[in-house]
Amino acid sequence: MEVESAKLIAKGLATFSMFGSGIGEGYLIGKALEAIGRNPDQTGSIFSKMIIGVALAESTAIYAMVAFFLL
Repeated sequence: MEVESAKLIAKGLATFSMFGSGIGEGYLIGKALEAIGRNPDQTGSIFSKMIIGVALAESTAIYAMVAFFLL
């Protein structure tokens, strides 16, 4: 019984991690678009760095999802 409740708590924490990753990605993209709006000449540089940052944030969500299903 205690093991089952610990698994449910761990799944809840993994779910929060996935939500946090989504919020972080939205914040990252929003700030990158603000930077592009302020300095359109640097669009290519900002966009490529934004894509790398989003990929890193998404990998965190993927790890959390894998952990969720393995529990």
